[in-house]
Amino acid sequence: MEIPFIKLQGNGNDFILIDETDNIVIPDDMKGVFARLYCDRRFGIGADGILFISASKNSDVKMRLFQPDESEAEMCGNGIRCLAKYAYDMGYVKENCTVETPAGDLGVNMEYREDGFFATIDMVDPAFERKGIPATGDGEYVEEIADYTVYATNTGVPHAVVFVDEIGATDIMALGPVIRNHPSFPEGANVNFVEIAGENELHIRTFERGVEAETFSCGTGSTASAAIAHHLGKVGDQVLVMTKGGPLTIYLGDGTKMEGPANTVFSGVILF
Repeated sequence: MEIPFIKLQGNGNDFILIDETDNIVIPDDMKGVFARLYCDRRFGIGADGILFISASKNSDVKMRLFQPDESEAEMCGNGIRCLAKYAYDMGYVKENCTVETPAGDLGVNMEYREDGFFATIDMVDPAFERKGIPATGDGEYVEEIADYTVYATNTGVPHAVVFVDEIGATDIMALGPVIRNHPSFPEGANVNFVEIAGENELHIRTFERGVEAETFSCGTGSTASAAIAHHLGKVGDQVLVMTKGGPLTIYLGDGTKMEGPANTVFSGVILF
């Protein structure tokens, strides 16, 4: 048996993509296990997650993402750019399309520039109130965890945002799991450590739920961090977010958009 795959990355957040537009390749009850096996960087292909592209009843294409811990994520900002690039390159979609995700149907605008492929995503508008947990008077949920002030929002997946003075001095692998697994996040959360680097510029590092490690970039985390910073008056409507793997631009105000690159790394075949 042979399973074709494509490896893609957005700012170093990398994915294995399986095309199921014509037929199911990996049964649904095996997708989580498949992700655990093939995301392994020593014994598998290596990735932060497995993207599955398939037909959609209401959108142009459908995206599902399974993570190394076998869970399915509701949404992924870097992943949707990678999937959109593949769909565009294959001729499945035009420059403007919609992608069905568990977080909703999202609009995508794509183009090739001199420096490569870029996509702008109509992101899920940040939700500052969480189910069963009242917001503060300022509209965002705040809690002290491990001596840090932690803000929370949801941009398709739950996020914790922590502002720090110097991001390079922050022990991401020690603090990330403490906040990610805190009881105030019953579904867990991606944890974003954010440094205000200048006017309308943030530097960010993210500990990702499901990967259970720091990733090079997180699109929904960059959006969440920019939204919280904007909500607190620290940045304006257009924010440059420098992730470990490169820049993303977040647009706030009239809707919420994320702009960034995606690249095809290689293709291959899994042999059974």
